Amino acid sequence: MTVLFISDLHLDAERPEAIDSFVEFVARDAINAERLFILGDLFEAWVGDDDDDARLMPVLDALASLSAYEVPCYVMHGNRDFLLGEEFAKRSNCKLLSDFVTVDIYGEPMLLTHGDLLCTDDTAYMKLRTTVRDAAWQQAFLNKSLQERRNIAASLRAQSKTETAMKASDIMDVNQATVEQTMRSHGVQYLIHGHTHRPSVHRFELDGRPAARIVLGDWYEQGTILQWDRHGFKLRALLED
Repeated sequence: MTVLFISDLHLDAERPEAIDSFVEFVARDAINAERLFILGDLFEAWVGDDDDDARLMPVLDALASLSAYEVPCYVMHGNRDFLLGEEFAKRSNCKLLSDFVTVDIYGEPMLLTHGDLLCTDDTAYMKLRTTVRDAAWQQAFLNKSLQERRNIAASLRAQSKTETAMKASDIMDVNQATVEQTMRSHGVQYLIHGHTHRPSVHRFELDGRPAARIVLGDWYEQGTILQWDRHGFKLRALLED
C-alpha cells in the first residue's frame, strides 16, 4: 500500500479543469492508497463552511467517497483555506489536522506542516497570518454575509499577488535555521511541506544524522504527488501519468 501526500491544489470554481483533475486523482489513485494527506491550500479560498457554490461540491463529494474504500483522509489548513471547519470535515469525511503533526510512515516518524510557518523571513506575511488566525478576527469575518466574505477574499488574493511580485524570492522560501529547529523540537529527520510551490527533495545533516525536507508542488500547472511505500518515496508530477 502507498501513503499519498499532496498540497497547494488551490481548487477554485473558476478553474473547473483543476477540480476535474482532482476528482480523477481521487478516483484513480487515492482510492487505492493506505492514507491521503492534504497539507494545506486545498482551495484557493475558503470563506466559511456555509459556502454554497455548487461548483465546489465535486471536491467534497470526491473526498467523501474515500470512506467507501476505507481510505482515511487528513486535511491541514493552508494560508488560503484556514477557515475550513467542522462542517467541512463532516461533509467530506476528512479529519482536520493542526499546524504541525508527526505521523509514522512505515516505521519512520515524519513531521507534516503546510510550510508557511517555516517562512520566517517573510515578516509581513507572518504578521498577517497572526491577524487572520486570531479567533476574534475569524468570528468577525464569519459574521459577515457570504457575498461580503467572497469580496474580501478576492481583494486579499489580489493584494497578495501584488505583494508577492514585489518580494525577493528567497524571502518567500523557508528559513533553514527554522527548519532545523522545528525538526529538532519534534524529534524527526524527515519534514514534508508545501506552500512555497518549489517541489524538491532537500537533503542535509541534522545533529550528525542524514535528514530530508520534501517539498510538495502546487497544482496550478501540473500537480505534484508524493507517494511513499515500504520501498521508499517518489515525488512525481500528475501529468507524468
